[in-house]
Amino acid sequence: MRKILIVVAVVLLTAACNKSQNQNAVSNAPTVAQQTNLSPEELGTLGAEIKKHPKDADKILAEKGLSEQQFVKAVRKVAESPEESKRYAEAFKKAS
Repeated sequence: MRKILIVVAVVLLTAACNKSQNQNAVSNAPTVAQQTNLSPEELGTLGAEIKKHPKDADKILAEKGLSEQQFVKAVRKVAESPEESKRYAEAFKKAS
């Protein structure tokens, strides 16, 4: 289940990044950092760590004060922004 969530998160981020590379829209929505206190880079690193150790996903998330649902929600929020999606993807690749 967790592997599927990670794959979905990566697919969402990749799609959002590719779809909106040329858009420079300014969003009035709060950023992920305000909602989870984690930057897109931190979320990307966290996602890569979960991918490496899927059996320890709950423990990894708990260390950051997140539940699985909060992590998924934060990743989805990042996927809404092309800039944040790119930052997440770069951090995920670097940490993988």
